[in-house]
Amino acid sequence: MIRSEIRDQVAEIIIDNPPVNALTAQGWFDLAAAIRDHGANPNVRVVIVAANPDLRAFQVGVDIKELAADPTNKTLIDVNRGCYETFAAVYDSPAPVIAAVHGYCLGGGIGIAGNADILVAADDATFSLPEVDRGALGAATHLSRLVPYKKMRAMFLTGSSVTAQELLAFGTVERVVPRAQLLDTAREIAQVIAAKSPLVIRRAKESLNAIDPVDVKRSYRFEQGFTFELNLWGDSDELRQAFVDKRDADLESK
Repeated sequence: MIRSEIRDQVAEIIIDNPPVNALTAQGWFDLAAAIRDHGANPNVRVVIVAANPDLRAFQVGVDIKELAADPTNKTLIDVNRGCYETFAAVYDSPAPVIAAVHGYCLGGGIGIAGNADILVAADDATFSLPEVDRGALGAATHLSRLVPYKKMRAMFLTGSSVTAQELLAFGTVERVVPRAQLLDTAREIAQVIAAKSPLVIRRAKESLNAIDPVDVKRSYRFEQGFTFELNLWGDSDELRQAFVDKRDADLESK
């Protein structure tokens, strides 16, 4: 599900969970651990987070079927913590993180991309947060790092998407390239950074985090509280089950 290797002082972490890289609770913890371990490795100067290019998506969030199958709150709690740990691992990584995004980037994918230091995208990449349609909230914190504030609110409330080309115009994507060139493009940028003093780069990353206007970890954790609150109502269960059953949700009886 999560595989990695180190090439020329650059760690490449690949999400590979067909068909669309939805992750279980354990998958999120595994991804967080991979990012933390490589980011803390003194022999690693840059971390790239990408996905198997043969799949349709970079990352589409949590495994809704796993949530729907658990009548207790344990899986919800675990997946909330797993997502939090992953996004925090990207943000706190002493080594800069480059996200290389292709295809669909939804939900948790937005959390990874939004917290990455640099974002490169394939020309087929689209970005959205369909959380309200799944009875959940979260990652508006990270979407606001990719699009202007009013656009973020509109996307969050409607579930609409933006393209890689639109993010390039906003200045939040560094480059947009054909999918076949995506990983090589991320590697090219990584090598520019890797050639510099690792001490200076790590202090630079730390200083950039220190001047962020929003505490992204605290902000996201606050959002997660609303997801758990929604789970105490019937709408969240019905919206998740309707997604699994591939039908319209019946909210009138809730």
